Formats: sequence, structure tokens, C-alpha cells
Amino acid sequence: MSTTIEHIVLFNIKPTANTTQLSTMLTALNSLTTLPMVLHLSAGKLHRNRSSSLSFTHLLHSRYRTKQDLADYSSHPDHLSAVRTCVLPICDDLMAVDWVAENLDGPIGVKPGSAIRVQLIKLKEDVEEGKKGEVIQVISGLKGSFSGIEQLTVGENFSPERAKGFEICSIGVFGGIHELDSLETNSDIGNEKDKVRDSIDSLVIVDYVVPNRPASV
Repeated sequence: MSTTIEHIVLFNIKPTANTTQLSTMLTALNSLTTLPMVLHLSAGKLHRNRSSSLSFTHLLHSRYRTKQDLADYSSHPDHLSAVRTCVLPICDDLMAVDWVAENLDGPIGVKPGSAIRVQLIKLKEDVEEGKKGEVIQVISGLKGSFSGIEQLTVGENFSPERAKGFEICSIGVFGGIHELDSLETNSDIGNEKDKVRDSIDSLVIVDYVVPNRPASV
């Protein structure tokens, strides 16, 4: 187990973007996995967007040992070039969040074929600080309620600039999409979420399957 920095970027790609532009974007982003500070990186098309208020089409998930490593990645010329030349010209909107994953259980790399559920939570304005901790605790406890969750990290976003007010973030890693879909039928997980539902203003929930290289557009 170790402390790890989680980094998620959600992209809404313009409907006018063509296949070549999408392929170039994903190739550029996935090539960043070779940077020395990157522990894991995967970028590709979302399997499913469960959010009604925000539209996203693609996701990047990466992991770092420290906040400084994440900062070094963000300022690296290869990263800046990929964003400037391959992402921004075809991107309508994006959102990014970062959090500290305490005691990450399992491998830092997420193997191809794994399914990931990313959940971002915006709390109501009048929610007390203690309630924030309760929300994090409830999400942390979900792994014990469902054996299909191989790995779960949750934490408070520490980079608010591009987060659109979403402050609690989590990633659940599953063996595949079948295991992820089975989550919906688990009543225990639904009951746990009901305990904190009144504190939540809005949610972003997206599902993603880690692709083999090259990523599907």
C-alpha cells in the first residue's frame, strides 16, 4: 500500500472532430506514459456517461507518486505540446480533478480491459465540514460492500481551478465491464449512498474501459 496522486481529465470533444484528429489526440496523450514521473496513464473514449448535467466523451486517468511529480508532468514540454496542438483545437470543454489516494490497495498500473467508474461530487453550499468527511467515509466503505470492486480510491480535490466546483472524487476499478454493471444490482451499495444523498448537490459519473494500445477513438 502507498500514497498516490490521482489525476482525472474529462474531455468533451467537438462533434466536428474527425477520426484522424481523435486518433492523433489519443496517441499524443497516451505517449505521455513514457515521462519519468508518470506511474500510470491511460486515455480513451468513455464507455458510458451517466451525467445528465455535463457532457463528456473522453477521459484521461494518470497516477503519480507526489504532487510535485504531477506538477512536473503538467509543466513538461511534451504535455504542454500535446494539449496545445492535439487537444484544445478539438475540445469544447474539459474538467480536471486531482486527489491524494491514501493507502492504495493493489497495483498502481490499471491493466487493459479493466473497467473504471469515476464519480465526482459537488456538495450543497450549506453542508458542514463534518458532512464532507462522512461522504468520503461512505464512499470508502463501498469496497467492502461489493467484492467486484478490485480497487477504490477517494479524496478531496486539491486543484479547484478546472473542477467546476466538484470537490470529492473517487475511482473504482473493476475486472471488466460485466463486474462494473453488476454494481447497479447491489442494494447494499444503494443503501449506503442514501445516508449522504441529502448533502449532494450534483454528480458526475462516467465509466471507462482501459484500452489496449492504440486506444479506440
